[in-house]
Amino acid sequence: MKPTSLKSKIFLDGGDPNETKQAVDLLGFLDGQTTNPTLISKNSQVKERLEKGKKFFKEDLLEFYKNLVKEISSLIPYGSISIEVPADKNTPSHEMLKVGKEMFSWIPNSHIKFPTNKEGLKAAEQATKEGIRVNMTLCFSQEQAAAVYAATKGAKDTFVSPFVGRLDDIGENGMDLIKNILQMYKSSDQHVKVLTASVRSLDHFLFALYLGSDIITAPFKILKEWAEKGLPIPRDNSMYDPNNLKGIPYKKLNLNKKWQEFNINHELTEKGLEKFASDWNSLIG
Repeated sequence: MKPTSLKSKIFLDGGDPNETKQAVDLLGFLDGQTTNPTLISKNSQVKERLEKGKKFFKEDLLEFYKNLVKEISSLIPYGSISIEVPADKNTPSHEMLKVGKEMFSWIPNSHIKFPTNKEGLKAAEQATKEGIRVNMTLCFSQEQAAAVYAATKGAKDTFVSPFVGRLDDIGENGMDLIKNILQMYKSSDQHVKVLTASVRSLDHFLFALYLGSDIITAPFKILKEWAEKGLPIPRDNSMYDPNNLKGIPYKKLNLNKKWQEFNINHELTEKGLEKFASDWNSLIG
């Protein structure tokens, strides 16, 4: 049963409906799930198919993804399921939007993931005008989160997904980014929810709870670890040690600016896109 004092929504980060079932049974609840091309490539059915030397045609892979999220949606019908548009750094916004529209129609509780780059923001700006719920992924800076806010003004139920673990990988304290974005959004209209992603440890997860992240998505093994400890909700930050990671200072940004006026470039966004595209394309023969 969901703890009454739990304010954050808890998502599973995974591409296997069997894990979804296990997570629901383990926690007694689940508020949603995030998927991406890498997670799809790790799905047991996909791996079994590849081991037999059978790759997908592009249309068949999209159909597989569609059926997978339909199954996940049936398990958590009142939650949100994030579906990622396959894209690389050269994918134009109109192409992302076209695929995003199709994916949004797959299930009634979808959020469509676009990358937090120029073309992804252009796609999101148009998508939200058409009533499509979006989750802006591969966010690595406060300016990118400010641009997401500006590009989706007037929309409801928008997510931004800062990737904390990948910032840790380059020696920066990813949890500082969560703290900074939450602070920046505090006096806003709250139409963008902060979804803490790339959670690598229970420490990340618990500190995100302490900070009051709107949503936290985590792999099954971390949700299992949390459950085994009795679903604790920390009341102080004493449990989190940044281990000499470089702090990320807060920036005072004007959310009323146009999104194009923010510096949205980040090397990790490009690297993340490259990885997702590579994993997706590796399934297509």
